[in-house]
Amino acid sequence: MTTLLVSIIVSACLGALVGLIRQWSDQTATPEGNVDFGGVRTYALWAMLGCSSAFLNESLAPLLLTVTFLLVGAHQVVAMAKTPSETRPGGTTFASALLTVLVGALVYWKQTQAAVLIAATTVVLLGVKQPLHAWTKRFTADDVRATLQFVAITGVILPLVPNRNFGPYGAFNPYTTWLLVVLISGLGFLGYIAVRLLGTRAGLLITSFFGGLASSTATTLAFSRRSKDDPVFSEHYSLAVVVSCSVMLARVAVTVGVLNLELAFTLVAPFALMALPGVIYGAWLWFRRQPGKGEVTTPQIGNPLSLKLAIKFALLYAAIGFLVKALTSLNLLHSSLLPLSFISGLTDMDAISLSVTGNHTSGAVPLHLATQAIVIAAVANSLLKAGFAISLGSPVLRKQVSVVLGLTAAAGAVACWWL
Repeated sequence: MTTLLVSIIVSACLGALVGLIRQWSDQTATPEGNVDFGGVRTYALWAMLGCSSAFLNESLAPLLLTVTFLLVGAHQVVAMAKTPSETRPGGTTFASALLTVLVGALVYWKQTQAAVLIAATTVVLLGVKQPLHAWTKRFTADDVRATLQFVAITGVILPLVPNRNFGPYGAFNPYTTWLLVVLISGLGFLGYIAVRLLGTRAGLLITSFFGGLASSTATTLAFSRRSKDDPVFSEHYSLAVVVSCSVMLARVAVTVGVLNLELAFTLVAPFALMALPGVIYGAWLWFRRQPGKGEVTTPQIGNPLSLKLAIKFALLYAAIGFLVKALTSLNLLHSSLLPLSFISGLTDMDAISLSVTGNHTSGAVPLHLATQAIVIAAVANSLLKAGFAISLGSPVLRKQVSVVLGLTAAAGAVACWWL
């Protein structure tokens, strides 16, 4: 009996928590603050009803819990039918009521962790209703397309590709290749969603940070072009470009670490040296900043994710993997990998770094050479971004970004030689 009483108390507390958030949501959503579909008391009673029904279901009435679910669901349906359409709630209320009954039953069955998880998730989903609705109203066709493309890349294509080696030297594994596409696309999608959540006017540093996660190339292009429209803020845009390029180094280290932690650790020192010019530049700008100079307009960072780009990345990754295997078989790997890495870094930093990581993991590329190859690719990529800034940016941005990224590339070359 003591166990039953404890279960009823715990159920009531969890139900009251759900009801509290449900009541608050109703009161803040309507000018009158009315609560028509249950609050703290109602949800606490539903949870206790679920707990008691689960107890009686075992000893006295085998179908009582099922009947309880049906009655609570029928009550919600009838109440909604009698409510005017302009104030009628959606399916969230119906689902939260049934889940609260289930929480009570789970507590009695000693599945407390599951009950707490369901209650907590329900509370969060009820609590974020208004901000979530406000956010979805800002959705654009590009946002929806990006989400659908990421779902297609991850959940549709990946399970369908075969997991075995094909082609000369067995260099192409469709599943491994597409799994890396998912990894890179996921990081890019995360950065893009963060920018959309925060808004591009949330601050240059925040936007450039998440823009570097999504696509440092797109971020460099966007801020460089913007500097010509607002040349008075060129130093701010220069800092944004440098931040996004520095974040790119951290992103590459993280993605490499997902596949091979040992190789990622060897990249820490050279990447830290490459990031040093950007850190010094940022500190210099911070101490000579001029408060109240005006509002900086942050450019819109476009969606970096598309099936077309994903396929291009997969093809580039496969081509690099084939070349590495071919060079290995011809005993030309040590003399040709670094030039290949430099050329690849001018087109895509992720493809060469992940390809080298995969080949190092399989034993085809030694650790020292793999580290040098990724650093050389980063040097080439920094030079490419400097070229974009020089060709597209304002005079101030061209000067400052070219110096900082030039020093970044030089630091990478020194680190590569030192390695």
